[in-house]
Order: sequence, then C-alpha cells, then structure tokens
Amino acid sequence: MSSSGDVVHCKKRKRKQEKHYWSPLIAKYWKQRYSLFSLYDKGIAMDEVGWFSVTPESIAQIQARRVLGRCEESSNLVVIDCFAGVGGNAIQFAKTCDRVIAIEIDPVRVEHARNNARVYGVEDKIEFVVGDFFTLAPFLKGDVLFLSPPWGGPSYSKIESFTLDLLKPKDGYSLFQVAQSITPNIIMFLPRNVDVNEVEQLSWLSSPPLNMDIEKNYVGKFFKGITVYFGSLAKIYKAKKKKKKKKKKKEYKTLQAKIEKETEFGGE
Repeated sequence: MSSSGDVVHCKKRKRKQEKHYWSPLIAKYWKQRYSLFSLYDKGIAMDEVGWFSVTPESIAQIQARRVLGRCEESSNLVVIDCFAGVGGNAIQFAKTCDRVIAIEIDPVRVEHARNNARVYGVEDKIEFVVGDFFTLAPFLKGDVLFLSPPWGGPSYSKIESFTLDLLKPKDGYSLFQVAQSITPNIIMFLPRNVDVNEVEQLSWLSSPPLNMDIEKNYVGKFFKGITVYFGSLAKIYKAKKKKKKKKKKKEYKTLQAKIEKETEFGGE
C-alpha cells in the first residue's frame, strides 16, 4: 500500500462578477460558479445542496484522467458515480470513458444533472438513476466506483478532524465495504480535514489489502479536499512513478560510467 500525499493544483479562472441573489449560504459558492462549471452561463442548473456539494470542475477532470488509464486497457469501461448530485463528476467521467451510471436519490437533482450533461454534450453517455446507492448496490456492475458522499454540509470545515463516521448517509467504513463488493477500483473524494489515518485503514478492509494513493486537491491556492484512489487505479499511477524512477536510475548509471571512463583516461 502506498500513500503518496501528492499535491495537485488547478488554475482558477478569472471572470467578471455578475449580480445574482442567492441565500447567504450560497453567496460564496455563487462567486466560484465558473470553477464549478466552466459552462455555467450556457444553462447549468443547480439547487442549494448542489452549490456546496459539486466537485470543482478542474478537480473532477483530474479524477477522470486517472480513470482514463484504465480506459486505455479496457473496452466498454463503466464508471458508477454513486452520489451524483448535479452531475459534475459524471460529466467529466463521460468525457473520458465509455459509459457512466449516475445514481442520485433526489429526483430534482437528477434532472439538474441530466440538464448539465446536455450542456456539456455527454448526456447520451450517462445513464441517470433515481435511487439509493445502498439499495441498488447488489444489482450494480461496473469497473470503477466514484464515491463522494455527503459531508454534512458546509459546517464540515469547522471540525478539526473529520472522521469517517461523519459521512452521510452511512459511515465511511460501511460505504467502502459495500463499494468493494462491486469492484476494488474505487475513488473517494473526501474533506480536506479528513482523518488520513482512518482513510488508510480502509485499504485493510480487503484481503489482500488494496493499493492506495492519496492526492491533495487545490483550486488556485485553496485546498479543497483529498482524492483517494484504490485498487488498480493506484497501481497504474505507481507503475508510472516506478518507470520514471527506473529511467533516472539508468541515467545516473550512464553518467557514473562516463565519469569513471574519463577518470581512467585522465590517469593514463
């Protein structure tokens, strides 16, 4: 198991501010609307919960690109977004993979997600399902599971150490056990203040333990959350790092041999 703690920064787009009136709770998210959906002005639909629960677009793109590594090796790859909300992640997965199953318990939010997928031109690649993930889990088949369960609203940020039992509608351990009954290739998007030690324990719920990578996600200079990759998603990433390390080692040996040869020549 590997916990790399990699940091990923995303550029923040600057746009002219527009006047709009939302509840005080949503005001700060309204200012960030283009970081949530770059095509916001094309007709994106949101409800109040969607504003503070959707993954920023640049982070969703990074998560989708990680899955792209598996897409290149598998045909007809299916990604299941278990808590799809207004569709931020499902849209990005649909851009890189063959098919996405987007599950959301709120029917209004599903309609928003469908509308937003249409805005991005990927509606035909997403199957929208109104339902509860835990109820549907025994019937689901997919290659990758994306888990971004509710964090309990904006108040999560006031907690010093966010433990997995605070996730909704069930604790993180129960959620992960259900998820790995479908596939070991799991992505979890969690609060920036999550207890990392508890997250690492999740990999041990499987036998043998799953490979794991942890990635810190930023939008501009703001730390937004962490993404955890399990199973072959982590293995692919580790393999790339190992290949890079092997290349550096080879370059070092070549340089060392050259120095020894020049030293020997100089000695003569």
